[in-house]
Amino acid sequence: MTLPLTSRASSRGHKLRGGAPRRGSGGPVGAWRGWTWTRRLVALLLAAAFLVPFYWVFVISVQPGTTISSWPLNLVPQWHWANYSRAWDLDTWPRYFANTVFVAACTVALCLVTSVLAGFAFGVLRFRGKKVLMGLILSVLMVPTVTLIVPDFVIANELHLLNTYWVQILPFGSSVFGIFLVRQFFLTMPQEIMDAAAVDGAGRLRILWHIGVPAVRPALLLIGINVFVASWNSFLWPQVMVTDPSKQPIEVGLASFTTDNGTDWSAMSAAVCFTTLPIMLVFLLLQRQFIRGAMTAAGSVK
Repeated sequence: MTLPLTSRASSRGHKLRGGAPRRGSGGPVGAWRGWTWTRRLVALLLAAAFLVPFYWVFVISVQPGTTISSWPLNLVPQWHWANYSRAWDLDTWPRYFANTVFVAACTVALCLVTSVLAGFAFGVLRFRGKKVLMGLILSVLMVPTVTLIVPDFVIANELHLLNTYWVQILPFGSSVFGIFLVRQFFLTMPQEIMDAAAVDGAGRLRILWHIGVPAVRPALLLIGINVFVASWNSFLWPQVMVTDPSKQPIEVGLASFTTDNGTDWSAMSAAVCFTTLPIMLVFLLLQRQFIRGAMTAAGSVK
């Protein structure tokens, strides 16, 4: 005997509902929801680990100097804004900002040019010893910069570059990471495109400018942001190479709050806040392009 159509449909629906995993159970849905909440918790902890130091510096910047070393620690801002005006008046910050922006912009421009030219040479051109030269360039990453500060100082002194803008720009005008990244982009480009442009009569520089540069634009954006941030945060190199206050960058200016009599922590924290804010705004405005360039670069390297 056959069941009616409605009875068979209801029986089939009952079986489907009975066999589906319930929410909150140990089935696939419950495991997926648990993994999602775990990832959110890890992301929240990482965000807290990065944001708490910024918050602590801000709290110190709006506290009177007498309450900084008190115990227990006061994590509530007291809104003592006089520290900002006092920190601004203690040094020539407009000059520091101008020096830092000028050095960072020139360094980024020079680094992009050298990265494109060297990356194009190692990724597209064919010549003897290319792999050996690329290996030597990558080996530079294994040498800590601090270990070379003394011979670099001697070389800069012999070339009369001390206390100049050039000593802050030229040594960082090329990036091993930038050369490697641009090279990887060019390696992933089809060789037929380059050959077709050469058949049409385009020279190497024209191929580089009209075909290569637009193709590696995500990599150039990523390199530019990294170099700009590194130049903005540079301290040890300009501290050693530049003693003229009129040519020093922001990070060296922050060291002026530490004297033989001690450190003015409230004024230094206020200066840290208003010198870090511009670079944070730049990163927030370019974060979408930064992430896009990083993801594109990761796919190119793969």
